[in-house]
Amino acid sequence: MLSGLMNFLRACFRPKSDQYSHTSLDTGGRQDGLLWYKDTGQHVNGEFSMAVVQANNLLEDQSQLESGCLSLNELGPYGTFVGVYDGHGGPETSRFINEHLFQHLKRFTSEQQTISVDVIRKAYQATEEGFLSLVTKQWPMKPQIAAVGSCCLVGVICGGTLYVANLGDSRAVLGRAVKATGEVLAIQLSAEHNVCIESVRQELQSLHPDDSQIVVLKHNVWRVKGLIQFYKRIS
Repeated sequence: MLSGLMNFLRACFRPKSDQYSHTSLDTGGRQDGLLWYKDTGQHVNGEFSMAVVQANNLLEDQSQLESGCLSLNELGPYGTFVGVYDGHGGPETSRFINEHLFQHLKRFTSEQQTISVDVIRKAYQATEEGFLSLVTKQWPMKPQIAAVGSCCLVGVICGGTLYVANLGDSRAVLGRAVKATGEVLAIQLSAEHNVCIESVRQELQSLHPDDSQIVVLKHNVWRVKGLIQFYKRIS
């Protein structure tokens, strides 16, 4: 069950053009050895670039940028969607998110004629339900797909507001320039769901009181069921 609250913050972004663009590492990304990247480009709400270093034999991660979207009059003319999907155990989940999450977000935004915390949560839930359905269908032929997963960190800029939604142990950080000193402050915008954090372990244990192995200390690292360090909860 997905639970918790989205963080939403005021942002100093304003639309600069009426151009729509789509960017992901799957569409036109460049590779230099184990480095996958897209150079900085101008989009509706500023300049964006992407980079990822491949850690496994197969690139399991995805990132996505949709700019010039979510065009509802009452929210301002245009918005920007940014997603980072940290896959583990394989690329299937992160690719599925890349293909479906934004489409669900557009659908729910259109239906409710607004972008909101509830709309973003519904898009997450619809994406998860869709992947669970895929796992059910593929289970007889490909049982290992049940062990594939992904973190899901999303930022949506619309109407001058930045919404940040996180599932897993990725982190969104805002760099804010201090004019007086010229330094840049790092401001954390999301909270990780990592069982190395005591409060997260306590929450998991309270949710699963009959499972003594729900959180296990393995090689001096806390892990869910002795396998992974994060669990899903939208915040």
